[in-house]
Amino acid sequence: MRQHLGFLKTSSLMVKIAAWIFLLFGAIGGISVIKGMVPGNPPWMGFIILAIYAFFFFFFYLIAKIADLLIQIINTIHKE
Repeated sequence: MRQHLGFLKTSSLMVKIAAWIFLLFGAIGGISVIKGMVPGNPPWMGFIILAIYAFFFFFFYLIAKIADLLIQIINTIHKE
């Protein structure tokens, strides 16, 4: 398992970056729909967009935190 730590660290970082990008784009898209900048969509659709992207953010961030926890577990087991 020790040989996979580099992959776990890198993938955890990349998933965290993807989570923050999802949140940024979701916030920009949701707010622009709420303000009426996107024609053809009602303002309440912006709240749905915000909720969906917030869900994706928390989902991806949770996956990255689980990978970080796995790294800590592997390091703790290796020290013993």
